Amino acid sequence: MTRATVAVLVRDGVLPMELGLVHQLLGTARSPSGDLLYDVRTCAPRPGRIRTDADFPIHAEHGLDVVAAADTVIVPASHGCDEDLEPGGLSRELVSALAPREGRRVASICTGAFVLAAAGLLDGRRATTHWLSSDRFARRFPAVTVDADVLYVDEGQVLTSAGEAAGIDLCLHLIRADHGAAVAA
Repeated sequence: MTRATVAVLVRDGVLPMELGLVHQLLGTARSPSGDLLYDVRTCAPRPGRIRTDADFPIHAEHGLDVVAAADTVIVPASHGCDEDLEPGGLSRELVSALAPREGRRVASICTGAFVLAAAGLLDGRRATTHWLSSDRFARRFPAVTVDADVLYVDEGQVLTSAGEAAGIDLCLHLIRADHGAAVAA
């Protein structure tokens, strides 16, 4: 069985819980026969040391080449920089790595939705983000329909979740969509 590649795109200020929940849920999901279902890789625009919002850094082994090739990309929140993003405010390389293609999903957790919106991936779509940030998000990205009253939004190839804990629901939803409710449970 071929494992699907999941790239978790981290940036300075990443929330460790959000990074960890992707690894804990998708990284440990197993088929009924016990095979791992996903190959989860931590990626950054530039591999290396990444500052977290806690008192410790992490090391991202992989770069945008892994993001570009991944079956699923998940963008967790990064305090201090997400809400400052403007439409078109990302590097060309990052937007290219996030670009949709057949059979690929891109998802965000919490304010990671600002990254997807800045890349233009949410234009004309419904999305959610952390409730404290939803008004700012709606003002900054008027081409996106914000729904602040849900845990996650599935728009097919593009998914968004509300706060950190809603990222758990989003990851379980991804597993359920790929492998059924029994595996997700």
